[in-house]
Amino acid sequence: MRLVYMCMFMLAVNHLTAGVKVKNGSQKFSGNKDDKCFCKLKGEVDDCSCKVETIDSVNNQKIYPRLKSLVSRDYFRYFKVNLAKECPFWSDDSRCALKDCHVDTCAEHEVPPALKTNGNGNGKENKYTEKAQEVHSCAEERELSALDTTISDESKEAFKNWTEHDESQDLFCDIDDENSSGLEYVDLSLNPERYTGYKGASPHRIWRTIYEENCFKPQSKYGYGPNSKLANMCLEKRAFYRMVSGLHTSINVHLCAEYLFPSIGYGDSQWGPNLEEFKQRFDPQTSDGEGPQRLKNLYFAYLVELRALAKAAPYLLEEEFFTGNDEEDKETKQGVADLLTVIKSFNDHFDESKLFAGEPTEARKLKEEFRMHFRNISRIMDCVGCDKCRLWGKLQIQGMGTALKILFSGDTIGPQSTVNASSKRNFQLTRSEIVSLFNAFGRLSTSIHTLEVFRKKLQ
Repeated sequence: MRLVYMCMFMLAVNHLTAGVKVKNGSQKFSGNKDDKCFCKLKGEVDDCSCKVETIDSVNNQKIYPRLKSLVSRDYFRYFKVNLAKECPFWSDDSRCALKDCHVDTCAEHEVPPALKTNGNGNGKENKYTEKAQEVHSCAEERELSALDTTISDESKEAFKNWTEHDESQDLFCDIDDENSSGLEYVDLSLNPERYTGYKGASPHRIWRTIYEENCFKPQSKYGYGPNSKLANMCLEKRAFYRMVSGLHTSINVHLCAEYLFPSIGYGDSQWGPNLEEFKQRFDPQTSDGEGPQRLKNLYFAYLVELRALAKAAPYLLEEEFFTGNDEEDKETKQGVADLLTVIKSFNDHFDESKLFAGEPTEARKLKEEFRMHFRNISRIMDCVGCDKCRLWGKLQIQGMGTALKILFSGDTIGPQSTVNASSKRNFQLTRSEIVSLFNAFGRLSTSIHTLEVFRKKLQ
């Protein structure tokens, strides 16, 4: 557990320093004054052989447009999540601070019928209790964080069949209790990841909790610097840190890209990229020198999840992507096959065999620690006061955990290894894991595509 605690300590230190200006004697950065944020986005990705330029080209031209289309399909846009869990660390989770952080979950009549079972395959509908449907409001709530729970009657009815189909499979592991009244479907297309106004004490408390309750603290009072000290760490520690830092960076990029500018006069508020916010988060002068490395960590996280999809390709090609709509399911399956063809043709994947290459028993122990650690991060996500932020945080953490599960499953581990449907007795992906994996990778892909927008604005 010290491994993962060390990495989360570094993550907390790294991202909590955002907005701290570099004082006298700090690093100096060469290059055009307007491209300092991107000064490290060139050459090989750290601990990988793939180059940033290669990822930019393949992602922006081939992967991003395919993923954008794919995640809009019914199978991928409905995500079942429990946003009603209590924070395990404190009672006041600031849920009413911002109305715009609220997530509108799907009403019963809006859920596709193939999903509306209680999870045991007997066809009985979930009980949508008053508590589950309750909408919290406060006098000072605003609109940005509100969750749109709109789901059509047709979709709601379809959800019953979806669940019954999934429960007939030999599941690899339990996720959330399907009988829980707090578990609800959310239409991700109606609740995009973007700026919500959630800032200040509440999100800072999230990171402080990660540090104080979940981080391994170095014995030396000088500790470990965020990115500058990574070279002194083992590969596994560096990889884990860069994955989580890359995810955090991706989230910040989306908040900058989908920023709500207040109305001027009688005009409407406008959504769009906020260059000043981007520079505040990633310019070395306002990020204690860490911003450019954070952006590069995004590419590392991207490569890890890209490799997971490549490894799981034989398995995913056997999936039905069932929603009950034959035409929709056929097109979804074709879209997945098309995307996986592009991913498999990529010739410079992340090599997971370099990780945990030691004694097999110890490797299995570390993999289980990773699984439990991501589960614990999910518990911390339950303390996020903004429902939309919590929704996307939980989804992307689960997607990253699914990627790790794939990378370290199967008979062999390495750049040519795969997992397939013939080994479902030993390996299983649930619908929730597949949905979170594709959407999480879609978020990373969109972030890299979005960087070109900010790069052009800075030129």
